[in-house]
Amino acid sequence: MGGIFQELFRVSIYKRTQGRIARQVTFGALAAIVALGALSLSEYYRDRGPELHYYMPLALLAVGLWASFRIVQMPAFADFLISVEGEMNKVSWPARSELFRASIVVMVVIFFLAALLFFYDLALEYLRHGLERIVTAIFG
Repeated sequence: MGGIFQELFRVSIYKRTQGRIARQVTFGALAAIVALGALSLSEYYRDRGPELHYYMPLALLAVGLWASFRIVQMPAFADFLISVEGEMNKVSWPARSELFRASIVVMVVIFFLAALLFFYDLALEYLRHGLERIVTAIFG
């Protein structure tokens, strides 16, 4: 736990040129979460004076952005993001037409399975009502 706090107060950038895209996207996602939290806090304290409405969310935003930046620079996490970006560079992405055809197949299969489950549900519901009538007729 001490290593995490030490890393939050460091100013250097770990392996600056490696995994830049993965780190930037991860930082952007974390920053968006922090910003939405600060906005929500600001809205919550709207009628409580400028200290709670403006200053506290701004302080939270500043601390959260710094923590988000430092988290993506932590050696263990940065190495993970570097390896993720390396693996993403190895992926062979499909052409636009192939992607369109595959998406159509997925959508058709999803609708087919939804219809199949709907009809199974209808059949089981019909069976349950039939069994209820039989049990009611026998046991009154």
